[in-house]
Amino acid sequence: MPNSRPTGFLPGMDEVARLTRAGQLAEATGLVQRLLRGEGEPGPTAAPNPAAPDPTILEGEFTRLDPAAKTEKAPGHRSGHATRTGLGETLRGLAARLRPTGLHGAGTGAPRPPADPLPDGASFVTASYSGTSGTRAYKLYVPANRGDGPRPLVVMLHGCTQSPDDFAAGTRMNAFAEQHGVFIAYPEQPASANPQRCWNWFKPEDQRRDRGEPDLLAGITRRIMGEHPIDPNRVYIAGLSAGGAAAAIMAAAYPDLYAAVGVHSGLPAGAAGDLPSALAAMRQGGRAAPTAGRTGRKVPTIIFHGDRDTVVNPQNGDQVAAQATAAVTGLRTETQSGEAPGRRTHSRTLHTDPSGRTLCEHWTIHGAGHAWAGGSPAGSYTDPQGPDATAEMMRFFLEHPLSATPG
Repeated sequence: MPNSRPTGFLPGMDEVARLTRAGQLAEATGLVQRLLRGEGEPGPTAAPNPAAPDPTILEGEFTRLDPAAKTEKAPGHRSGHATRTGLGETLRGLAARLRPTGLHGAGTGAPRPPADPLPDGASFVTASYSGTSGTRAYKLYVPANRGDGPRPLVVMLHGCTQSPDDFAAGTRMNAFAEQHGVFIAYPEQPASANPQRCWNWFKPEDQRRDRGEPDLLAGITRRIMGEHPIDPNRVYIAGLSAGGAAAAIMAAAYPDLYAAVGVHSGLPAGAAGDLPSALAAMRQGGRAAPTAGRTGRKVPTIIFHGDRDTVVNPQNGDQVAAQATAAVTGLRTETQSGEAPGRRTHSRTLHTDPSGRTLCEHWTIHGAGHAWAGGSPAGSYTDPQGPDATAEMMRFFLEHPLSATPG
């Protein structure tokens, strides 16, 4: 991938990257703010990383703060004058350094094979939902194979820089939906809500039921349920990276709506409350909010995370599992190892209740980075060598209807 800095890349971002890798988040934040104010470049910086990807691509959830928050002081910063001013855009180079290389579709100009054509009788159309929290577009896949009676629905939340079409192509979820007669919804995060199209999983206003993005995503889900023959006992949600973190939030906020959740390379609900804590959670592993996921119905959860993920620390997968099983007694834990020809090895940990029902299934993919396991190179951030996360998620979802889950 190219190593040259793009036009507009701030000098001094190498030093910002170094400070962040060292865990000095307050210092990194302060340096970004000084650079934005034009107060000059810092001293000598580390030599450029020859393996660093193009800094114009962002998949690290480094996002712009709301305009209303531009003068908010960074938590823990010693200076009384430093402010967070559009930090997301200035951290693109840093995000690139934290993203693994060698993933299919990770470059701006990488050619990709075409996505699979639609079967006769299927549709993949764009729609829009508006509610009290705003408006979001989404795409809906309606399978040709709809069978008889109400059908399942899976809501898929893309990662940063992705789109519904890109995410659908990379995960191949529509092909599996056709096999099983499942509707698939792909909400779209616009650049107006986040410059890198990340779901704002680290903002408190986007972590709560009936507020912000959770309200919009639940609204899209309910609208589809009202307009199509959807089985209310078989509605599921899943996501990648920022989308995985958002899916965990949705499961915690709406356990009455979603029968099960899939979290791929994401973080637990409540892992961060602002940008600095988001950076720390991604690097070191997030800590779930004390009450998140611990009361009410436990939503069955399937987790995928690569053990070489340098964007979202694999400990976050462990913490998603801990959140999914918190305060549940009598669970039995079993870890299985697996390998398929031409695929990466993996460990799968099952948490089952006394009746033998699996509450949480946690896949650790050995040697994998930050990408959808078993995905297609027709989409971005995919790892075709991984076990097939799409097939396993669909299998897990269909095994867990809402009516079968104890309240």
